[in-house]
Amino acid sequence: ESLHSSTGLLGISAGSLLLAVHFYSLPRAAPLIPSTALGVLLLILSSLLAYAGIRRSLRNASLFLSLCLTISVFWCGYGVVFILGGQGVLNDTGDFCNALVPGLVTFTLALLIIAVVGFLCREVILAMIASAVSLASAHEVAMCYSTAVGSSAVACNYMIVCLVGGYFALGRILYFLTKEKIALPGTDLAKKKTHEQIQSASGSMNHFAVTGLILNMLSASVFACRLLGVTGKLFIGQVPWLWAAGIYQIGICILSYRAMDVLMATFFGFTSILKFAGGYCLLYPIWQPEEPSFPTPFLVVFSILFAVLALFLTLKSPVDGLYLLFYVAYCIALACRPKGFFEGGPQGVDVAIFVASALMTLIHLYNVKATAKIPTGKGAVKALLARSSFLKLREGADLHAPYLGYSKYADAEVLAYACSVLASFAITMTGDPQAPLATVVIPWVVVAGGFLKLLGGSVAFARGKTLESSAFILYAVMWIIWGLTRYGGLYGTTRSFHAAVGIIAFMLFNGFIVFCTLFLNIAWFFYSLTFLLIAVSFLLDAIHALPAGYDIAATLIFGLVSFYCFLSALFNSIFEGSCLPMGRPIVHLSGVGGGTTKCLHLPARKASSVKRIADILKNGGTCGIPTDTVYVLVAACNRPDAVEKAHQSKRQAQDRPMSLWISSLKQLEPAKHLFTPLLWDFMEAAWPSPISLVVPRGEWVDFLGMKDSAKYVGTPQSIAIRIPDCSVTTHLIDLVGPIAVTSANPTGEADTTHHNQVYAKLGDKVDAVLCDGPSPENIASTVVDCTKIDSGNIGFFRVGIIPKSQVLQILEQVQKK
Repeated sequence: ESLHSSTGLLGISAGSLLLAVHFYSLPRAAPLIPSTALGVLLLILSSLLAYAGIRRSLRNASLFLSLCLTISVFWCGYGVVFILGGQGVLNDTGDFCNALVPGLVTFTLALLIIAVVGFLCREVILAMIASAVSLASAHEVAMCYSTAVGSSAVACNYMIVCLVGGYFALGRILYFLTKEKIALPGTDLAKKKTHEQIQSASGSMNHFAVTGLILNMLSASVFACRLLGVTGKLFIGQVPWLWAAGIYQIGICILSYRAMDVLMATFFGFTSILKFAGGYCLLYPIWQPEEPSFPTPFLVVFSILFAVLALFLTLKSPVDGLYLLFYVAYCIALACRPKGFFEGGPQGVDVAIFVASALMTLIHLYNVKATAKIPTGKGAVKALLARSSFLKLREGADLHAPYLGYSKYADAEVLAYACSVLASFAITMTGDPQAPLATVVIPWVVVAGGFLKLLGGSVAFARGKTLESSAFILYAVMWIIWGLTRYGGLYGTTRSFHAAVGIIAFMLFNGFIVFCTLFLNIAWFFYSLTFLLIAVSFLLDAIHALPAGYDIAATLIFGLVSFYCFLSALFNSIFEGSCLPMGRPIVHLSGVGGGTTKCLHLPARKASSVKRIADILKNGGTCGIPTDTVYVLVAACNRPDAVEKAHQSKRQAQDRPMSLWISSLKQLEPAKHLFTPLLWDFMEAAWPSPISLVVPRGEWVDFLGMKDSAKYVGTPQSIAIRIPDCSVTTHLIDLVGPIAVTSANPTGEADTTHHNQVYAKLGDKVDAVLCDGPSPENIASTVVDCTKIDSGNIGFFRVGIIPKSQVLQILEQVQKK
């Protein structure tokens, strides 16, 4: 944590030193650092700052996160503008200033807000750095409009950042060298750590939202500056700011899913689309003389999606919900003006978005750090809904529970369905095949329907929704390929046989998905089935046989089905019960989805989960748990009813009896005299490991309190016993006592290597599954016959992950001893 703080502040100091040198040498005929080199170095430092800020934030919330990410975005766009200048793209008089000013204005204000909050919350070093960079940006803006302001004023501010960063670095070095005895004021992070961790644990605030709001300021600034006359024109030089904001906004969207904030993550996904579209429009005149035209139905639908999202966000925070209404107005303004981003109407809304985003940044940033909060109306709507019996807000530990097992992310289905709506309505505007780029369809189809849906599919996979993630990823690939080929003009007017073959391949894959959704629910069946209509329209277009109006009808049907799924996902993520149900499976099969409603799933990474599993086992339950090899089914040895239940649920064959697991040899210490010295030493040398030892059954079994359950463990002559090399499993055994174990699969089937497989095979027969994702190995343990070890011979019932040679080597060492 300290390392990431130090790396981040030293990175800011290094970049500031580069810029200080650049501005001191600016009056010279040739700059000391060439523009292209400076731009590349700033890009490298921006990626370092983004890494340091995000890694630091994983442990606790801090102003440091906002500062690092803000300067990272600043230098990313700044660096690209320098590269464009160095490569001669910004040749005209005033181009360089026109390119830089929108970003400089944004970060002057954003860093000033961070500095004010920093001083108020006594984060003096961070506040000084933020204020110095803010002043440097303000002086640079002044330089563009007045020759009276020299570049040395900008360089002086950057030198202040270098000095403060150097002071912090010196403080950290002294802190470590003196073994925490000397700590310079402002550099001791240990004192803040406990308070921040308590504060971050107490609330579920999305600490990444601040950076997302600053990115909204950045994109709005580009168009607002043009309307207010601060910049002279809109052109390629401002694209770096828009696209840097779009790329970082997708990152903030992902991090918001990590923060379990579905609504803000969806909002940032939406705004990233607008940023990419804006940048695309500024690039557009390079290859097309005409003005870009807009698919009006798409923008109307986009405003509806923003309005629905604003309504649901109002339930959480009315101020955030009101803020989203600015984007509803923005989409309507774009739809009403034929030239879109180049018209005054949308640019006027951009001015309002800039001001509103600045206010929201201040509110969010202050509320993250300060103990006294600025009121946002949080909880007001919740109090009103508390009286309603029909609509009840979802709360508690299961609010973001994954479909199966453990996930670091909230559900991204809302964004994925919304992207389907956007992509389908975007292609209702038919383009001229002779001039395929005469529309601005590519950012809507490729970015919204493609890349953001890939994000939704990836998150769905992380949450255990394998079928849904496969469908999202397949549809995303289809939108990307079709958007680039059809609307990007990659195959022109002559339709290709190869394109038709590729579309048929997609249709076959989608046919399989349609079949699988019969076992999922009705909504997903219609969602996948109506996408088949879209694929058919693509195919007919590729072979020159598309009937008039068919593609419009297909996209409208798919768009409406997707919109219903979007609303349903929103309702289900916010409210208890299904106000807009997805429906039941059309075809019911026994064993399909067995554990989704009955079986408890708990993440193995939490100590509280292991304790809960232990309580279930003590009360006579059976559970699936991860081990050092594959997943197993376990029951407490001192609960004969549970062992019998596990035996029956497994359909255990008599020639494959259950084994016994302990956490250490101390549990067998009272019966040590009943084992031969060689066998005891061999057990001591072999464990903990994935080696099961089959030992003679004897009186030692009674010392473990197995009682009636002993008949289900082992055979009348022997018992397989093991100490697993897995901290979760051994901790569980410490809490419960010795456990009876069998593999978590019906007899005759393959071993289970993921908690999802335990659900699929035994989900309706066990009480809980301790989920830890994929197992570390795909092979079970090695089972060694030790019943005749005293004669110097051992046998092998099964050679698993540990080879024979290694087991024999252990035996040889024990015998020598």
